[in-house]
Amino acid sequence: MATHDIRFPTSLELDGSDAMNPDPDYSAAYVVITTDDPDGHEGHGFAFTIGRGNEVQAVAIDALREHVVGRDLEATMADLGRVWRDMVHDSQLRWLGPEKGVMHMAIAAVVNALWDLRAKRAGKPLWVLLSELSPEQVVDLVDFRYLTDALTREEALDILRRAEPGRAERRARLLETGYPGYTTSPGWLGYDDAKLRRLCREAVAAGFTQIKLKVGTDLVDDVRRMRIARSAVGPDVRIAIDANQRWDVDTAVRWVRELAEYEPWWVEEPTSPDDVLGHAAIARAIAPIKVATGEHVQNRVVFKQMLQAGSLSYLQLDAARVAGVNENVAILLLAAKFGVPVCPHAGGVGLCELVQHLSMFDYVAVSGTMDDRVIEYVDHLHEHFVDPVRVVGGRYAAPTAPGFSATMRPESIARFSYPTGPAWAAADHRSAS
Repeated sequence: MATHDIRFPTSLELDGSDAMNPDPDYSAAYVVITTDDPDGHEGHGFAFTIGRGNEVQAVAIDALREHVVGRDLEATMADLGRVWRDMVHDSQLRWLGPEKGVMHMAIAAVVNALWDLRAKRAGKPLWVLLSELSPEQVVDLVDFRYLTDALTREEALDILRRAEPGRAERRARLLETGYPGYTTSPGWLGYDDAKLRRLCREAVAAGFTQIKLKVGTDLVDDVRRMRIARSAVGPDVRIAIDANQRWDVDTAVRWVRELAEYEPWWVEEPTSPDDVLGHAAIARAIAPIKVATGEHVQNRVVFKQMLQAGSLSYLQLDAARVAGVNENVAILLLAAKFGVPVCPHAGGVGLCELVQHLSMFDYVAVSGTMDDRVIEYVDHLHEHFVDPVRVVGGRYAAPTAPGFSATMRPESIARFSYPTGPAWAAADHRSAS
């Protein structure tokens, strides 16, 4: 098991800039799990960060070595539900959370790497592997502790069994038509008006029917940028807005109402991701404009509370924020129970590659629908992956290569390893300060 601190200097072009993160360097605390498998398969996973502190995340991943190194390969692959519980409920590491923060994200990296390994050994993309599991096998992946007041094992089984009859047809449809996406690429806060206008038009020409703009620093600027975007895309394209946790509750309500004439489809992360009741108050006050959140929601318990409180209309799970595939399966089942569409967060290195599998599994085996659902897309850093996402006509093409699409090219790992890689060795850059 090897870890790497990998950072990309995206702040140089202000890619990824928003109201709370003006100069991100998209980064990955990256793990590779090797085995004695004669076929030489490896599991690859990562936790996404935005620069400084990525080394802390890498150390947290390395702290999980004793839960991985030396385990029997076949037994591990056969019971990834148990592996998840062993790590999440480690009696000493748990004190560092529990089930939140750097340690929880480290577990995500390792769990996702193990799923990548299992899918590669099966010769299937992860979304196919998951969607071929029986309902009983799927629920065995889930830890229902803390969830049973909202979702029981029996209710989860019922959701999965109802979706069973159409699995084959939905899988075929995905392979034929893909999954709808939306793009954030035009909307970074650091872009000037001309670039915003050009990228909005390019997004529509590429087939996207929804874009997203970052907002929240200056209301006058946001009104101007929304006017430009609406003029560029026309009346029929959805424009979502994303405040990245910038506002208090009252500020959020006032700000969104000022932008309402440009018909924002949803407002994302309008306040603290931990404020369940604040999100609910905003949702009531700005209706019919919707609230979306989830990229910084720390675990399935907070998602449960948000669903119970009516805090969100769109659930934006993240592939690497909670503890990996297993916990995201629980969150997909919660969303299905409450009838809330899942539109994953994917702004960041490698996140598009991962979340496509979760949405496609959801479509085939859980919710059974793509209605009112989209996967975020950003046009950054895909070239560093062996099996990068493919977006055609504004839709994610279903991946067909075995694994979780998480494998980074060796030359990219070498070039962007921090601080010794060639991309950083001679750099005078803020990530190093």
